[in-house]
Amino acid sequence: MASTLTKPAPPSAAPAAVRRRTRVLALPEARWALAALVLFLLGLPPALLGAPAWVWGTLFAATYVTGGWEPAWEGLKALRNKALDVDLLMVVAALGAAAIGQVLDGALLIVIFATSGALEAVATARTADSVRGLLDLAPTTATRLLPDGTEESVATGGLVIGDVVVIRPGERVGADGRVLAGASEVDQATITGEPLPVVKETGDEVFAGTLNGTGALKVEVARDASDSVIARIVRMVEEASETKAPTQLFIEKVERRYSLGMVAATPAVFLIPLAFGADPTSSLLRAMTFMIVASPCAVVLATMPPLLSALANAGRHGVLVKSAVVMERLGQIDAVALDKTGTLTEGTPRVTTVRALTGHDGGEDGRDGGEHGRDGGEDGCDRGEHGGERRREEGEEECGRAGDVYGPGGDGRGPDEDRVLALAAAAEHPSEHPLARAVVLAAHARGHRLAPAEEFCSTPGVGVTALVDGDTVEVGAPARLLNGTGDAYSVRAATVSAELEADGHTAVLVKVNGVPAGVLGIADRLRPDASVTVAALTRLTGTAPTLLTGDNPRAAARLAAEVGITDVRAGLLPQDKVAVVREQEGAGRRVLVIGDGVNDAPALAAAHTGIAMGRAGSDLALETADAVIVRDELATVPAVVALSRRARALVVQNLVVAGVFITGLVLWDLVGTLPLPLGVLGHEGSTVLVGLNGLRLLREAAWRRAAVAAAG
Repeated sequence: MASTLTKPAPPSAAPAAVRRRTRVLALPEARWALAALVLFLLGLPPALLGAPAWVWGTLFAATYVTGGWEPAWEGLKALRNKALDVDLLMVVAALGAAAIGQVLDGALLIVIFATSGALEAVATARTADSVRGLLDLAPTTATRLLPDGTEESVATGGLVIGDVVVIRPGERVGADGRVLAGASEVDQATITGEPLPVVKETGDEVFAGTLNGTGALKVEVARDASDSVIARIVRMVEEASETKAPTQLFIEKVERRYSLGMVAATPAVFLIPLAFGADPTSSLLRAMTFMIVASPCAVVLATMPPLLSALANAGRHGVLVKSAVVMERLGQIDAVALDKTGTLTEGTPRVTTVRALTGHDGGEDGRDGGEHGRDGGEDGCDRGEHGGERRREEGEEECGRAGDVYGPGGDGRGPDEDRVLALAAAAEHPSEHPLARAVVLAAHARGHRLAPAEEFCSTPGVGVTALVDGDTVEVGAPARLLNGTGDAYSVRAATVSAELEADGHTAVLVKVNGVPAGVLGIADRLRPDASVTVAALTRLTGTAPTLLTGDNPRAAARLAAEVGITDVRAGLLPQDKVAVVREQEGAGRRVLVIGDGVNDAPALAAAHTGIAMGRAGSDLALETADAVIVRDELATVPAVVALSRRARALVVQNLVVAGVFITGLVLWDLVGTLPLPLGVLGHEGSTVLVGLNGLRLLREAAWRRAAVAAAG
């Protein structure tokens, strides 16, 4: 096809993609640490070779200033807020060493401490880079189409809803929107995870940052740049990074009291040896070394790096975990409850059957001329003797409506079914429910023009009601709409609904002016990864998930059997789903709920942890859930649970490592003679070690291992 849709804009060089990787020396901590290291290395030879003190003393003094001023300033600010910062303790220890003539040891302490701080800053920056790097997927400029047909190049951040942009072959899409014209294959693996390019035609949705293929597209912008899928991923992960997990909060609470106790114990470490005749200089060095090695830096750093690394890694793979709290809680779940439509299934159900409830055999439904008063003009309709020659006569409005709804007699096909579908689609058109969209799409596919719906009302778990062309149309679950009435139409509706449900369809009843007019059979396809996911979640929790659905029991049971679920709760209203979750949590279970719709939101909020399916999920579900599967890959759920458990395991590892180092160094200092530089090296080394151990979860291999572990 042609590569352009409009007159091309003047050629311009495409801006090169900016790699969002923070340079080490762009960090002030790294620059000051490097300066301190260089000054220390310059002063070390003169000090060891016996040069005049002013030569190496000046260089070491500069080392103290460059490496120590920033932690000293931060420590003083913390002290002003009545908090004890370990940074200040390090600087005090270095100055104390210099005061008793251990200038070289104090300078080495400053260098080690500054280098440790620089490494932590680099690790933190790399974590942020991995998240912000998603923004590089979106181009910085886009070609906007003006009303007169000309084009202009604008910054993507300046695009507004309603703008039309031209996406040429090989270009990246600049904004989330819908295709107005053109056709192409778009590689959207970065957003949805789909391995193959997806054909995009008029009406299809495209995402910012995805790569266009060989065709050209006109796209109407549907979201502001700040609200695009990519921007939301970045924003949610960055917000999550600012939260603290319960373990971290507990550690910080203990750390504040521990630090005060450690400072109070330091004078005792100095004074007790003096009371037994120890040398003041050695006692002071011992006390300063104790203050350093007993500091809980490694313990404080044990928790957040693993959780934040896991959070960032999950974000890169399309799972938005909204906080470190959630990342920690995911690893604690021991029960799972799944919604059906849009979660276990693809969420794009299709109308496969339309059954009108009239004109089936001339007598069964009372349409054969008399049983329901339709014959011989009793209602002015001549539906029996005259074969439907007159549909509506002046002044006979009630019968006229019935004629419009039911159409002529016969075999129940043709106009009867088309009219039922058209009315149902008109009533469902304002609804966002997946079943409603299926009905509307089926009506459009048959070429029906939908009448406007008035007085629309939707009741979650029941259905919708609307006024269409003067008729009151109700569309919803047969069990809710029939209310046990025993008239012929209700009996016929219940029979047809049961037949469809026995075949694995979801039955949707259509009532017109209070009378059952037809039943729609709707079927949805199981997600390709549904069975694998259910099996993985069963292995992770030790029990099979529970299926929670508002659908009928037979259809739910049939689908559950396909994926290996035995505990099926069907025909549930939103409050019923919440009741099931609370029942399981009352039994001591920590329940993970996975859903997508408005009716799932209460259960998502009530659960220990809630995950929403991103592509088909309602706005309410996405806001309520603790995590969102952006790429709509159900198989990522067990992977992120396994990753969370790995992060929790690393937290325990880090706490053990930190505890061993602190205990060993403190005992060495109190029982033996621990040199100050070696104490600093052990303390800072353990801090860096636990930090780097947690950052292992940033690697791609960590996600792969979690996926393999989840799969068993």
